[in-house]
Amino acid sequence: PSPKPAPPAAQIPLPVTLYQAQRTASYDQTLWGIIRRRTINFSRYRTFINSVLCTQDPNDKFKSAREDIKARQLPFTRSASYSMLKFATELFLMQEAGMALDDPAAGLGEGWDDDGERQRTGGKPLNVKLLREKYLEALVNQEGQKALPYLKLIVDKLEEVPLKLPDDLVGSDDLCYGILRSRLDMPPLMELIWSYWHEEGGLVQTMNALSLRFQNVRRPGPGPDPLASMAIDPLRPLNNIIWGYIEDERNRLTMNRRNLEYQYEYGFGLIGRGVQDIAVAEHRTFFLRGFHSLLRACTEFYQQANFTTVIPDGFPILNHLREVHLTLAEGAHNQYGDLPWTARAEMLTQQWILARPEVRDFLGGRIMVPYTEPWMDRVDSMKTLQGWNPTNVTHFRDLGTFGEQLLLSIRFGSWNGPTVGATNAANWAHYWREEIQRYIHAYKAVTGIDLATDLGDIRQSAPDNEERYLQPAQLIERQNAIQQGQLRRNRQLNPPAPALRPMLNAVPRRRLEE
Repeated sequence: PSPKPAPPAAQIPLPVTLYQAQRTASYDQTLWGIIRRRTINFSRYRTFINSVLCTQDPNDKFKSAREDIKARQLPFTRSASYSMLKFATELFLMQEAGMALDDPAAGLGEGWDDDGERQRTGGKPLNVKLLREKYLEALVNQEGQKALPYLKLIVDKLEEVPLKLPDDLVGSDDLCYGILRSRLDMPPLMELIWSYWHEEGGLVQTMNALSLRFQNVRRPGPGPDPLASMAIDPLRPLNNIIWGYIEDERNRLTMNRRNLEYQYEYGFGLIGRGVQDIAVAEHRTFFLRGFHSLLRACTEFYQQANFTTVIPDGFPILNHLREVHLTLAEGAHNQYGDLPWTARAEMLTQQWILARPEVRDFLGGRIMVPYTEPWMDRVDSMKTLQGWNPTNVTHFRDLGTFGEQLLLSIRFGSWNGPTVGATNAANWAHYWREEIQRYIHAYKAVTGIDLATDLGDIRQSAPDNEERYLQPAQLIERQNAIQQGQLRRNRQLNPPAPALRPMLNAVPRRRLEE
């Protein structure tokens, strides 16, 4: 038989593939990459501290740093070990906490083009050197001096204040007036929200409980002391470090000082028996509403981006970014420059102490749980012993780490600038998608509130929608009460087996009379 004629070309099915809309690169992407690489990492900190405190090679690269630390001793008896730990932490932050815009050794050179960065920017390679040159803006009357667009705007407002150069710090007629260049070149990449979530997670409380037991102070309340078996022998290095840590207590920030600054910068604080009710002079009321509204807008943006037939609109995100940026700028005064730094140094020290093997030997921990950092299982073990909030500390760590990166990208971005538009906001949402979604999940695990829920969902009543704007400490307290109530109900449904009666009761009465 003769072959069938081929169908007309118009009838041949054609495969159709839809792709996401092409992204337009923006110069502020280099700022986000710097933030992602330069935020403080506990693994790098632990490596640095162990190299300074635990290395015996006299020719190692930390020899000069070790000699400088030995010259700065605390005025307490037998506290040399803790002095080295404290001042080594300060040196680490001085080296690692700055943005280092012009430092080629900071990993920001032309070779900065890894797979992770390509995924965040739509698969396009980045010329970091070009982006940095285009993004940074030159300061007026300062040849060769550049700064972030946001910081340049602030410097322009203070045009009557001179800019100090390194040579001006010695031999100048007026050393007490001017703007430090390091504040513009290397602004510290630290946010106090990191300290807040780690404190809510139990880091500080765990260290306080260990310190009190070290001093032979019993836990208040009835029942046996869960730390009664703590005995750190003087042959262990940690013994002398905890001694110095306790002696230096007068020089550390109190909980009330941190709590007041939490309220000043973010509008939320701590709740507990140890928190004093102190009237605050200024309260950042609208931060939580603005930040959570931004996260909700990002969720809607991602839902639109998942459909290849829709081009997501970045303008709603831009409006929320502007609001949060203004709120953060209002709280960037008074203690903003020093208290987050000091709180971070103290909490890094606490993490290093808890990560020591002596603490693991005493508190134990669940070896099979994949904790991100070695101090975390010690905190969860302490929370179990004391009956504190049972939520895994991993979620609090994620809230602190990812929340810090998001707020840094909002604080130092020029979101109210005339050249910043919806394209920049859309790129911001795409770049930080992983951090935003993990923050939303961790917040739900800690507080029970899903920030991704649609405000217009008819299944959610109005009071439930407003709960996302309540104080996190209130939600954590309520969530803890719910979990404790569930544990009590489980005990009632499964009561313990009755104790065996004494053998004397099992003997017949007649035999007793005989």
